[in-house]
Amino acid sequence: MVFHLPVLMYVLTNWPPSSHRSPSFRLECMELNATRPDAVVPPVEITLYYESLCPGCRAFLTEQLFPTWILLKDIMNVNLVPFGNAKELPEDNIFSCQHGEPECYINIVEACVLYAANNAAFPVIYCMESSADILKSAKPCLQLYAPFVKWQTIESCTRGEFGHRLMHQNAVKTQALKPAHLHVPWITFNGEYTNEWEDKAMSTLFNIVCILYKGIKPPVCTGALKKLDRSFC
Repeated sequence: MVFHLPVLMYVLTNWPPSSHRSPSFRLECMELNATRPDAVVPPVEITLYYESLCPGCRAFLTEQLFPTWILLKDIMNVNLVPFGNAKELPEDNIFSCQHGEPECYINIVEACVLYAANNAAFPVIYCMESSADILKSAKPCLQLYAPFVKWQTIESCTRGEFGHRLMHQNAVKTQALKPAHLHVPWITFNGEYTNEWEDKAMSTLFNIVCILYKGIKPPVCTGALKKLDRSFC
């Protein structure tokens, strides 16, 4: 929240001293503090191992993961690893993907977006994966959600050694999974995989994140309603 100077001065000069603050005023402050994430408690880490043209991966990312992150981004971190069931062929210095060459190219585009756009990358990838044509949407999605990254930067990354290195890193991460992944989407929670959690995440990821978070639950988790003063215009 940003206050303009006149507003800020009014708030400061009219702020009640502690001796004059009512119990309800103090309670409201306590409730406000309770909605903030606890800095000591680590956020829930959700890592999605996926491939860009897999229908199940796209559905989970767009219908569960992104909406949950929008609501709970203060208490969760999302890591995306585009590789999935692809295979690295070192002798030919190429990758082979389950859904063909287009998927390999989109995987590397998304890997480059994740690197270049950093914190803005997830909205870009959501925008791409929710589109009818993922590849055609890549440039406008980047311009919309990460305008500070030039499309030429992504193109250069996909064609160069650096993009290949990013995909190799994703291959190593995917192949290092224990237990080894059997399908995609493959979802880990705080670095661990269980079939039960993954199965529930397909329909109720929001609830799982709320359960796994060890700090004070935000109101959106508990269903707490904020009472508004009656006001009419």
